[in-house]
Amino acid sequence: MARISDLLAAGPTYSVEFFPPKHEAGWLSLGRTISELEHLSPDFLSVTYGAGGSTRTRTADLVSWVKRQTPIPPMAHLTCAGHTRDDIRAILTDYRADGVENILALGGDPSTGAAESAAPSDYRFSMELVDDVREFGGFSVGVAAHPELHPRSPDRATDRQHLADKLAVADFAITQFFFDIDHYSMMVDELAALGVTKPVLPGIMPISNLSQITRMAHMSGAEVPGWVIEAMEKAGDNLDEAERVGVSLATELCARLMEAGAPGLHFYALNRSWAAREIFRNLGLRPSV
Repeated sequence: MARISDLLAAGPTYSVEFFPPKHEAGWLSLGRTISELEHLSPDFLSVTYGAGGSTRTRTADLVSWVKRQTPIPPMAHLTCAGHTRDDIRAILTDYRADGVENILALGGDPSTGAAESAAPSDYRFSMELVDDVREFGGFSVGVAAHPELHPRSPDRATDRQHLADKLAVADFAITQFFFDIDHYSMMVDELAALGVTKPVLPGIMPISNLSQITRMAHMSGAEVPGWVIEAMEKAGDNLDEAERVGVSLATELCARLMEAGAPGLHFYALNRSWAAREIFRNLGLRPSV
């Protein structure tokens, strides 16, 4: 069973997300990281896609490697920014030939490069990409969700209706990271009021670098609560202590999400294994490593 929709139907899933490295050393390091996580038997591995399709080849290479070299089903991110419909069909054709069965269909950000930012696009919204992937067939399709609203949403009602419309077509959603469970719970309740029954996986970001997370949160429209900042600042310049604090905060959030009936947990690992392994161990999700 490799389709995420089937995995979710069978029970909670536990998954990890990576980005394709830029250099050879990064590939070697990521290979070790994935090997370390294999013992935890994650239900799937998610591979990101750069702005404007800037990591298209590297994303496909990593997805293919995971499919061939590990027992873990991969999920390929795919964005509509900077792509024509012919581009998308070609990418989907290659993934289908490689036996890949899961796609996360995203709007994506335009590339900051002048040449790439001028790349033609047949898409305005991620919903159009979701429709095309579904029409192509053969994939379990996921979409993104923002518990604290997409940064470009004009208002809360519009944001939730747009997500509900996507989930009417897609199989599941994965959220942007958040730190306050109330944001996730409120979003799930609001979607339920709109008739949505599809699973929405919470995205978890274990913190180790406060300034980095603050920048990422600002870009995604998320908030880093004061109590998180205070806990991390107590670690000072002690990286080991900062990582332990980050794991503790993430473990507590995960435990509360599981108690609340979340359909799984999705970890943004930033191409490292330690935090995910510690959280898995703390929660008793998989055999100890």
